[in-house]
Amino acid sequence: MQRRDVITAGMATFGAAIAGLPAHAQTLPSRLQPTFVTLHHPLPPGEVHVFPDDFQLFWTMPDGKAWRYGIRVGRDSLYEAGQYYVGAKKEWPSWTPTPAMIEREPEKYAQHADGVPGGPDNPLGARAVYLFQEGRGDTFLRIHGTSDVASIGRAVSNGCAGLTNEHIKLLYEQVPLEARVVLYPKMAEA
Repeated sequence: MQRRDVITAGMATFGAAIAGLPAHAQTLPSRLQPTFVTLHHPLPPGEVHVFPDDFQLFWTMPDGKAWRYGIRVGRDSLYEAGQYYVGAKKEWPSWTPTPAMIEREPEKYAQHADGVPGGPDNPLGARAVYLFQEGRGDTFLRIHGTSDVASIGRAVSNGCAGLTNEHIKLLYEQVPLEARVVLYPKMAEA
């Protein structure tokens, strides 16, 4: 079976899963809800593309189609545009703040210096996709879940892209290891 066949076969299952989302997932505006779209400018299938100014992530499909998700992104200079690949994926991952996070906001993060086990109260949420770069390895950037639905559509994180826990569960099933991930620059930084 070819990669295109795997991507196409998963579309029907994915669409059915979206229809079964809990009611609270429906509190997001339509532009931030998962939607199957036709891209204005087709992108290669099987990739993740993050457009921070629109707070949208696209999981690309064959024939110029994609699943579009609403996301939150990194605040200020913490957002790091670039090209990455999926180096790891974890369900209910544990989390430890980076030394830079603790230095920036010790009152918020120092208490978690030894880490937080996976679970509903974990900042990485239900699933996490770990972004790596060639020659650098783990960048400590993630595409992950959050229970803070109100943060979707805002620049509030420490650099990661976040989806609702329900939405990351859907994306997590679609995106394979080694998939290319592109985080586009913020227009304000261009």
